[in-house]
Amino acid sequence: MTRLFENFDLLLDGFWTTLLLTGVSAVCALVLGTILGSFRVSPIAPLRWFGAAYVEIVRNTPLTIVFFAWVFVVPRFDVILEFKTSAYIALSLYTAAFVCEAVRSGINSVATGHAEAARSIGMTFGKCLGTVILPLAFWPVIPPLINIFVALTKNSSVAAGFFVTEVFATGRDQALRYPSDAAWFLCGVAFLYLVITVPAGIFSDQLERKVAIAR
Repeated sequence: MTRLFENFDLLLDGFWTTLLLTGVSAVCALVLGTILGSFRVSPIAPLRWFGAAYVEIVRNTPLTIVFFAWVFVVPRFDVILEFKTSAYIALSLYTAAFVCEAVRSGINSVATGHAEAARSIGMTFGKCLGTVILPLAFWPVIPPLINIFVALTKNSSVAAGFFVTEVFATGRDQALRYPSDAAWFLCGVAFLYLVITVPAGIFSDQLERKVAIAR
């Protein structure tokens, strides 16, 4: 256990990288997922087909394969990216598929009367969606979105297998360096993940109760 405390600063460095991976990917996934969710309910058929195809393909593809594609396949087309940039892209694209479905369920939960009222005063579909439907749709889907981002935090550990030194990679390296203390290092890594996921889970539960009461 002494080794864990002596090298805890290294775990913290990896922890900040995990936070950065989670934060940047969450924002990108939220933006892309919202766009895809809008496609899923669009009156334009090709957009609906694209959104549905994206969700079905990405959700049913292992995250490791998405990482592999961006780290090893994309560079073959002369697109050279840093490993961390590839991790951002892979996590964002993968998580966006789940965000899309959450947003779509929120849009579908909005009463049709709101959209009809917006159209009756001459709003286009895009303006109606952006100014009326999405603001109403986001509130009830915040808890599931938080759960998706909790999963994203844990999924970021996949980056350790693709040359990104985040908290799991750091803990793994230290465990290999000090085999007798491997269990302590893994416990330290688990603790740092819990620092993110447990408060997020509690916050999600509280929001879910508030949404239920509001309804």
